[in-house]
Parts: sequence; C-alpha cells; structure tokens
Amino acid sequence: MAGVTGSIPVAPTIAHHNPLSDFFSLYSHEFVRVACCVPRTRVADAAYNLAETLRLAGEGDKVRTAIMVFPELGLSSYAIEDLLLQDALLDQVEKSIAEVVAASNKLFPVLIVGAPLRVAGRLYNAAVVIHRGVILGVVPKTYLPNYREFYEKRHFVSGANVVESHIKLAGQEVPFGTDILFRSTGTVAVTFHVEICEDIWVPVPPSSHAALAGAEVLINLSASNITIGKAEARRLLCGSQSARGIAAYAYSASGPGESTTDLAWDGHAAIYECGDQLVESPRFEKESTIVRADVDLGRIRQERLRNNGFADCAMLEAEKVARFRKVSFLLDTPRNSVALDRAVERFPYVPSDPAKLRDNCYEAYNIQIQGLAQRLQSSRTQRAIIGVSGGLDSTQALIVTCRAMDQLGLPRKNVLAYTLPGFGTSDKTHKNAWRLMTALGVTAAEIDIKPAANQMLADIGHPFAKGKKVYDVTFENVQAGLRTDYLFRLANQHGGMVVGTGDLSELGLGWCTYGVGDHMSHYNPNGSVSKTLIQHLIRFVAASGDVDKETAAILHDIIDTEISPELIPAGAGGAVQSTEQSVGPYALQDFNLFYLTRLGYRPSKIAFLAWNAWHDVEKGTWPANLPDGTRRAYTLAEIRQWLELFLRRFFTNQFKRSALPNGPKISSGGSLSPRGDWRAPSDGSPDVWLAELSTVPQTEK
Repeated sequence: MAGVTGSIPVAPTIAHHNPLSDFFSLYSHEFVRVACCVPRTRVADAAYNLAETLRLAGEGDKVRTAIMVFPELGLSSYAIEDLLLQDALLDQVEKSIAEVVAASNKLFPVLIVGAPLRVAGRLYNAAVVIHRGVILGVVPKTYLPNYREFYEKRHFVSGANVVESHIKLAGQEVPFGTDILFRSTGTVAVTFHVEICEDIWVPVPPSSHAALAGAEVLINLSASNITIGKAEARRLLCGSQSARGIAAYAYSASGPGESTTDLAWDGHAAIYECGDQLVESPRFEKESTIVRADVDLGRIRQERLRNNGFADCAMLEAEKVARFRKVSFLLDTPRNSVALDRAVERFPYVPSDPAKLRDNCYEAYNIQIQGLAQRLQSSRTQRAIIGVSGGLDSTQALIVTCRAMDQLGLPRKNVLAYTLPGFGTSDKTHKNAWRLMTALGVTAAEIDIKPAANQMLADIGHPFAKGKKVYDVTFENVQAGLRTDYLFRLANQHGGMVVGTGDLSELGLGWCTYGVGDHMSHYNPNGSVSKTLIQHLIRFVAASGDVDKETAAILHDIIDTEISPELIPAGAGGAVQSTEQSVGPYALQDFNLFYLTRLGYRPSKIAFLAWNAWHDVEKGTWPANLPDGTRRAYTLAEIRQWLELFLRRFFTNQFKRSALPNGPKISSGGSLSPRGDWRAPSDGSPDVWLAELSTVPQTEK
C-alpha cells in the first residue's frame, strides 16, 4: 500500500480482478456499496459497543459493502458528559479500536468508527478509518458545538488545533488531521473524506473543500439528538451538500441506547447522491439498523466533468484544496458477483412516483405553452399552422398550441389545423384527428396528399406509380415531405407559423424525414419531450380540467392507439405499420438516449442498468396509469440488440439534429439542440461505442 508515509503498515490485499469480467456485478460499473450503521449502544459500555460494531461490520461484509460508517463516539457513547475524561473508559476505547483493527483483517469493508482519543495531551472527538488490519487515518472533529444543549468544548479540542500530523494508535503510526483524503488504488477506485456531525452545520463544511480536492463520497459520523423538525433539517443539509459537492453524502447518527438524561435520539441515517436521497433509515428503532446504497461513482465523475464551475471553484479555493493529503489503500473487486441493489427507473423521463410525475407534467406542459406563446408574440404572428395525424405527438402539440392562443388572448380559430391522409392513414387515426380538431374548436381542414404523392412518384419514375407494391424509403418520404411542404405553403398563404410535432425520441433515433419533412417547422414545442413522456402529458391534460370530458375521452383513445408513421398501407388482416418494430421499443430507446446523452455512460453500463430495470416485471415500481399490457420484461439479448441499433442510428443521424428548429428545453434529461445540450459532429462514427458494447454478454448468466 502506498500511503503518505513509508511507516504506514502494508495492508493485506485481495487479488486484482478485471471489473469487466463480471458484467452482472455492481463493482464492474463504477458503483460502490456504502452503508450507514446505527448500532444499539450501552452508555459508556465500551465492550458492548465494540461487540455490536463488529456484528454489524460482519453483516456488511456478507453483502460486500465497501464503506461502512458508524456514529460519532460510537465506541464510547456520545452523551456521557464528564465520563469522557475518565482514563478507564479511554483506555478501553483504545483497546476496542485495536480489536476492530484485528477483526478487519478478515472483512471486505472499510470501517469508520467514532471514538474519543487522547493525542498530545488533548482529547479529540475522532473518526478512525480502518481497512484490512490497517488504520488508514484518524480525523478529528473540526467544529465543536457549544451552544444550547451542546457542551463539547468542555471535553474536546477542535481538529483545527492539531500539533502532530501522525499519531501512534493500536501499535501503528497513522495519519492524523482534518486534511486527509482516503483513496483506493484498487479495482474499486473510490476517494472519500470524513467529517463529524457539527462539521456539516457550519457555512463552509470541511467536506466542501474535500470534494473540490477529489473526494467522491463524503462521510459524516454524527450523534445529533432529535427535536421536532430536526430530521428535515438534516435532510436539507446532507442533500444540499451532496448536490453542491457533486458527491455522495453518507450520514449516520446515534440511536437506541444513548443516554436520555436530557436528550433523545432517533437513529437517523441517510445516503444522498448529487442531491438525490438514495436511502434513509427508519427512525426511533429499538434495535440496531443498517441502511445501504449502491452509489454511482460514474454519475458523480460525469457530472464533475460537465460542470466547469466545479473546477473553477477548486481553482479559486486552491490554497485550501491543496492542503489535503492522500492516503492510499487497496480495495479490490470481490471475486463473487455482487448484484446491484438500487432502484433504476425504467423510464428516466417518467418518474414512477405519482406526485413527482404530476409535477413534471405540469412543468413540461407549461414550458411548452410559454415557449410557443413567446415565439408567436415575438414574431408578431397570430396564426399557427399544424398538421394533425391523430397520433400522440401532434395531439400534444395541438393542445399546446390552443393553450398558447388562450394565453395570448387570441381565438382558437387562429389555429389552422390540417389532417393530411396518405396511403397508410387508418380510419381510427383519421377519425380521431377530426374529433380532436372539432373538440378543441380550431379551424379544421383536410388535404388528401395521395394525388400529389402519386404525381410525384410518377414524375420520379417510382415503381409504385406503375402499380407495384414497393414501399421503400422514397415512398414514405414523398408523403412525409409533401405534408410538411403543404404546411409551409399554408403558412405563407395565411401569414402563420408552422408548429412542429416531432419529439425527442424520434430525433435521437433519426426517425424523421430531413429538411422538407417532419424534421422541420418554424418552432417545435415537442422537440425535447420523449415519446415515453408524451403519453403522460396527454393524460395529465385530460385530467387537468383544461379540456371537457368529451375531449378527455378522445385523448385517451389516442393514447391507446399503436404508434405508427402510417406511411405504408395496412397489411394482411389490417395490421398497420409499427414504428417500434423498426426502431425498437421506445421504452428501451428512451432509456438508452437518456444515459448516453445526459450522463455519457459507456454502452456496457447502459446495458447493465437497462437489464436491472427491465429484466423482471415484478421488480421496482411502474409509472401510474400504464396499461397492464404494456408492462413487460426484456432479456439481455433484446437489450443488447436494441442498444446496438440505437447507437448506429444515433450517430448516423446527427446531421438531422445539427439543423433543428427552435424549441424549449423541457426535461432535465436534456435536449438534442445544437445550440443547447448536444453539440456533435455529423460525421461521428459509432465504432468505439459498438466495440465497447461487444463486451456485454449475449445472454443472462
């Protein structure tokens, strides 16, 4: 082990293991398992507290937890007042630390325990970091509360008052101070920092500079007695610190068994990642508890790469950032496969939590309306031209256009809506287009594009014009292009603006006709809304009160219609052209789009997450209102197949995204606008991504 000093003992190591050799292990995909422990304690009973600490450490080892954090002063108990100054107790605590060190030889996790320690004639409230028989370092508490119920300065000295950078503990010379980062150089590569309780409650916590110095997981050993409302304050502090630090934050506080002379304890523990709560302990438990979460280090690293303000802040705070020492240790991937224990949303653009989904739909809907209303107003245009197919995308765009007119105080008759049936238009979508236009009170009209399409196909010598059933891309694009051509000419004629209908998913897959086709419009409010979100937006509108019951019924009928471009005549038995048979299930392709463009994950990790999200119908939660028939599982082979197709289509169709019309960014998943979230060369090759995808197994284990 390479440490900050040559006198640090070398830790026994686990053999290096190639992370890619076990696709199904979380440790192969930049995840690390972190646990927060709330042991039941006995007041000042160091032997009892040690035994419970070791028992929980053994539980964490069984599930191959990488980092385990215990509460502040957990080996002695926190609320013991002047007993903290008793030699008998302090001697026993030091013996307990030695026993934890000895026991850790056979354990996988890094153990972080709290203890009062005597150093150079001072008493410190300290965190002891232990791994595989080695004390990696000791971190004293910096900020000692001495107000209201707290009286820590009576017993302890601040970690800011350190006179020795190394101390002797349990027969080892170990780093000591508040300036330590712990960094694994093994195949489980992770860097973490430790602070204690009050350190998070100050304006600039020590972990802020530690994060800027490279710490990805921020650890807090806490005691934190409970009063009404304090738990929510902890959530705000830990969540905001993980968001600002672009890090994970693991917090563990004292629980059952602490002295209740004047205080009470709820045993609150939680783990956050980039502001999101991953897990939280039940509070006021009678016995010991452990909560654990699989932290996505890859997400943290990607977010830091993208956020140049993070690097700029580190530069401006360079003096405080540079002071950190790096203590290296080896943490290697366990030989046995460790399954991911983390909720992975099946639909990254559609939260499964009903309340959050409602909020997202409300915001998305109103962003669309505001964006289009502003564009109409700024361009001094009072008419909107829109094509209505009776499908999902044009339905949502038409609703948004109507509401934009309402917001501007203009009549809905200023919305000139056209249905443009072609060779593949079904009776159902044709009827629904008319029903919707009528119900919304717009100026509705129909232009049959088949005569013009026949003329164009004949002019270019296409076999279809000679009676042959040739339904190739030319046959399809003649229709798509004519529809858009009509809309633009109608806009010229009526002094209006063409409102686009194509969505984010279609842009990602290149499933749109370039130029004079559904790729183009004057303004597209749907451009950064995924196909999987569109249907929920329509459901939201149907239930919002913005439309009457009759219109709501039409909207639900449209939602239940199979997604189709309807460019090819129905086949035998009336089967319509299916988009998803050509480009893959939108459920998977939206998943792929999100993780590739928003987080930049390698294909093998995308496949790993997709498999965890989709291989078991009963696992996890589904968004509200999804029909039962749409709830299905996908095998790893299917996930791999559609991801490969996605990568090929995504790269080869970049030229379409390089020439997008304006439209508002809506989702935190981003947009594909060349002026916004996604700027890429039109000549990019997918070969690197396809080669990486080839490391994914063909089938489940």
